[in-house]
Amino acid sequence: MGNNYDVIVVGGGAAGLMAAGVCAERGRRTAVFEKNEKLGRKLRITGKGRCNVTNNCTVQEVIACTPRGGKFLYGALSAFPPEETMRFFENLGIPLKTERGRRVFPVSDRADDIADALAGFARENGAQAVREPVQSVLAEGGKVLGVRTSRGEYRAGSVLLACGGASYPGTGSNGDGYRLARALGHTVGPVVPSLVPLVEQGGDCSQMMGLSLRNCGVKVTRQDRKKPVYEDFGELLFTHFGLSGPTILSASAHMHPMEAGLYTIHLDLKPALSEIQLDARLLRDFEKNKNRIFANSLDELLPQKLIPIAVRRSGIPGETRCHSITREERQAFGRLLKDFPIRISGFRPLAEAIVTSGGVSLKEVDPRTMESKLVKGLYFAGELLDVDAYTGGYNLQIAFSTGHLAGSFL
Repeated sequence: MGNNYDVIVVGGGAAGLMAAGVCAERGRRTAVFEKNEKLGRKLRITGKGRCNVTNNCTVQEVIACTPRGGKFLYGALSAFPPEETMRFFENLGIPLKTERGRRVFPVSDRADDIADALAGFARENGAQAVREPVQSVLAEGGKVLGVRTSRGEYRAGSVLLACGGASYPGTGSNGDGYRLARALGHTVGPVVPSLVPLVEQGGDCSQMMGLSLRNCGVKVTRQDRKKPVYEDFGELLFTHFGLSGPTILSASAHMHPMEAGLYTIHLDLKPALSEIQLDARLLRDFEKNKNRIFANSLDELLPQKLIPIAVRRSGIPGETRCHSITREERQAFGRLLKDFPIRISGFRPLAEAIVTSGGVSLKEVDPRTMESKLVKGLYFAGELLDVDAYTGGYNLQIAFSTGHLAGSFL
């Protein structure tokens, strides 16, 4: 085969391996250029090492959960929807399970199983792995010719850029793909972290570090807008710097990092109760604990780490006996529990983001094939594109779908 191929795939991650396997299955001489020793390195750490493979939902639901570029993905998702992704991995011998929020994981809870199966799919169909970083894509007269590495030139009539974004740079996703795309004349939008933890103004969250809330209402507001930016319900985590967890990561996709100081996260700590129902609950609790001090009467209502913060924010002295708390104070405390604000000062670094927002302009890519509209024979797939979705398996589904579509045309 030498240095000549039909197809060169740059990046051995979720999108690249899927595309390489599909290409090779079609009889195309295919090479995957990957600088890491292990293929699918980022895939191996997703979902905290469990790998949230996809979301067990419809194409329309994936699009609805993709705030940036959802409509562009209709063709790719229709051709390879979540149900096909699930069938694909189960046919490779990886049984799957659906958990809360329709998140799909391997039964083994091992991300390595998914990465190994995908790498095996590419390898067994004949795709060759080349462990060399690509320095540039060769093109002439508006057409791809191959790639150049430190060891020389490799020729191919089609090249797929599937290098990932700029999140988790330790896995190799260091933004190389953006550089390669720009060099070929493509527009790359500003790259910022998405699905990323948020940093609070102040130190309340650090005092609750490690506290996880399973059922919490989350609303994001912005100082210069009347309507909420985002609303959700589910799990969140207090950390030493602020907030994390699924609801917070999804919320970050609707926020602009450069304007982080304009946002406030409002937590509904008692989403199952209306204000009236919560007031009735507080009335009962205070009656039951009428001779106890306020700070020691909330054990059945709130997690232990939350109590000191809630007491301080209420303005009711902690030593106040429950029978002395006025109706107005009680109702104000109830309102605080239904709208517990956390001012945001920033995002955690791009290196901690699950995905990057921004990337190759969708206007310059054909959604029917993933081929560049500017350079013949150049294709894109995965996170390199200017698309990003919420947490819950949607981003991996996008990688698999765009990789599969590109692989069908490369």
